[in-house]
Amino acid sequence: MDLTLALVIGVVVVALAFDYTNGFHDAANAIATSVSTRALTPRAALFMAAAMNFIGAHLGTQVAQTVGKGIIDAPQGTHGLVIVAAALVGAIAWNLITWYFGLPSSSSHALIGGLVGSALASASLVHWDGVVEKVVIPMILSPVLGFTIAAAIMIAIYWIFRRAQPGKTNRGFRYAQTVSAAAMALGHGLQDAQKTMGVIFLALVVGGYASPQDPIPQWVIISAAGAISLGTYAGGWRIMRTLGRRIIALDPPQGFAAESAAATVLYTAAIGFGAPISTTHTITSAIMGVGSTKRLSAVRWGVAGNIVTAWILTIPAAALVAALTYFALHWMVE
Repeated sequence: MDLTLALVIGVVVVALAFDYTNGFHDAANAIATSVSTRALTPRAALFMAAAMNFIGAHLGTQVAQTVGKGIIDAPQGTHGLVIVAAALVGAIAWNLITWYFGLPSSSSHALIGGLVGSALASASLVHWDGVVEKVVIPMILSPVLGFTIAAAIMIAIYWIFRRAQPGKTNRGFRYAQTVSAAAMALGHGLQDAQKTMGVIFLALVVGGYASPQDPIPQWVIISAAGAISLGTYAGGWRIMRTLGRRIIALDPPQGFAAESAAATVLYTAAIGFGAPISTTHTITSAIMGVGSTKRLSAVRWGVAGNIVTAWILTIPAAALVAALTYFALHWMVE
């Protein structure tokens, strides 16, 4: 086995490991609200989320194309593979750090930060127009839209059910949350599994095993879908507690509104624009949005501030780890 093939296999394995960490890191995105409102038991919610993640991963490749072709240009051969491997290490490191502290940060932006950091360290081309158009602008807009749409849905629910019996309404929304949580998990698969597909495809192109014009191979789609589903089923309980209880104590109508709003933003970004947005940012801001309709003090803004700080640090922190990893790998391999 030559060095290039060995590196391609190694990068694919590391990419699937990232996909797995993405799954358990972001499992809370889809199910924290449903579990906290007791609409679903934790194990049933995880199984549902894993299944919907797997299905969602097969619904398109627009985001994968953006990640694989629109962020950086890695050189052919072993040098390019080292760049991709370093990017993945940076993303995995940030996922594990934020998971340990229970902070719902973005696996997507950790991956983008890793790609940019390793590309800069290697003096490779970064498509800054693509980063701004497909990452930075959606990164700003998606939380704003998540917050606004969730607040609008919650206000509509308050108005429509203003004379309804609270106990009966809550029971009804617990059933409705099964659908909204499934929609959220489907959107997570549609968004996040595709990012790993894009990185694996980039490794295949750099290694000479695919051309940029080729479609994403079916084995890449299935393996990425499987890895993120397994990671989701493993569950990320630390982050689940933060999303489900520490930002605001949710009731079923609020959970339904937050999940519905977040799913709407995820589908629009993935299918309409091929933009790799953060499911974490979207659902967290949606939870803040529904909380703010009750009263602003209902949202624990100190916790929210810690989360936003992690959001801001994600891209530069992952980029720094990726750059250091690149230098280490470059010294060892090349």
